Amino acid sequence: MEFAAYHLDDGIYDEMLQPNGEPREHSRLLYETLCQLSSEEIGSIQERVTRSFSNEGISFTVYGDAEANERIIPVDCLPRILPAAEWRHLEIGLTQRLAALNRFLDDVYGDARIIGDGVIPADVVRDCPQYRSEMCGVSVPHGTWVAVCGTDLVRTNQGFQVLEDNLRVPSGVSYMIANRKVVKTSLRRLYRSSRVRGVEHYGRLLQETLRELSPSGRNDPCIALLTPGVYNSAFYEHMFLAREIGAELVEGRDLLVNGGFVYMRTTSGLRRVDVVYRRVDDDFLDPLVFREDSLLGVPGLIHAYKLGNVAVVNAPGTGIADDKSVYAYVPDMIRYYLSEEPILANVQTHLCRRPEELEYTLDNLENLVVKRVGESGGYGMLVGPHSTPEEREAYAEQMRANPADFISQPVLPLSRAACLVEGRPEPRHVDLRPFVLHGTTTRLVPGAFCRVALRRGSLVVNSSQGGGGKDLWVLED
Repeated sequence: MEFAAYHLDDGIYDEMLQPNGEPREHSRLLYETLCQLSSEEIGSIQERVTRSFSNEGISFTVYGDAEANERIIPVDCLPRILPAAEWRHLEIGLTQRLAALNRFLDDVYGDARIIGDGVIPADVVRDCPQYRSEMCGVSVPHGTWVAVCGTDLVRTNQGFQVLEDNLRVPSGVSYMIANRKVVKTSLRRLYRSSRVRGVEHYGRLLQETLRELSPSGRNDPCIALLTPGVYNSAFYEHMFLAREIGAELVEGRDLLVNGGFVYMRTTSGLRRVDVVYRRVDDDFLDPLVFREDSLLGVPGLIHAYKLGNVAVVNAPGTGIADDKSVYAYVPDMIRYYLSEEPILANVQTHLCRRPEELEYTLDNLENLVVKRVGESGGYGMLVGPHSTPEEREAYAEQMRANPADFISQPVLPLSRAACLVEGRPEPRHVDLRPFVLHGTTTRLVPGAFCRVALRRGSLVVNSSQGGGGKDLWVLED
């Protein structure tokens, strides 16, 4: 396979190649291996990777798509590689960030000192749709509101930056492990020679984390993974994780609350549940507290939780800390709670709730990315340079009507990684979603779900918007 036609751009960091076309040292073995493979050989590897995902039903659901709801996630066979030193930097930065976010959540649902001290405005917190007043005064085990965090990272020529934190029901870890399994099998000799650190033990680390959060005195806690059901976009992941951690996969109708404890219906009677790893959004978690029309949740679950008789992971109300307006204040949280400077930078963010930043955004729509503060999955977003004047005008009307619902950011030149496109290597924009676990301590596996914008020129990596995935190899020292 040849890289002669591979396009490099001085303004965009390439994960494999230096600006002069030479491979980066940590990618040299991958580059040399690919150069030795014929187009037919590399095409065969990609076909095996694609077929494996199809055979195992590794899919996701796109809502509102009239053509096909369920799709096999596209996966590229060429791994992205990080040297050990870069991973250590990310690991330290992510650990710092999650510590501050947990402290923030414990504070805003408690004494709210950060508001009283003027670090973050009260309305940014309390007007947020994800702020749950029902959680005020609740004590969570070990101060761990967020036990599972998926933080999205991007790289430019200036280094890594945090794009957003996913703290409610972060997904994608099953794709990380599935990508590793199939790419490792297909490039076995290269994998061994590269001395890649493993990610397959994620399930064990997640199980340890959940056990640490179980009610005291329970030596062998019963863990249930609460899913909305088979029609949820991430149901494959729910099944996968339940197997990995030895949890019972349950829907709301499988659980009941009696005497302040949560029980699971089984063929041999009721069994007490100690930890609910929920993959159901707050609104639908408990119809006695949140949406009363919910059929997905468990009546009385929050009452049992407040009594300390069951752990709910992640805790209800964590969504306030991944709101895109609150995101802008995370560096200040780190300084406030930890008395440290942030290790990982935020992307410059304009809060449209501020009149001057709204005007700046409206004046520069064609050059900015504009997002709704509560949306995820790449929905509700305007990418200025790829939009039409009509689209920008329609978006501007929505922004003027409700400025607090929007933030804007510069269009970042996301780094690119080599992907196999029609039998040849082409650069495509990528990001990273490492998964950070926290119970009584913080744990990360050395890997991530690497998302890739497979459409030429696209900056949107979300699977729901045409993106795919690739394996991330973190090298040993």
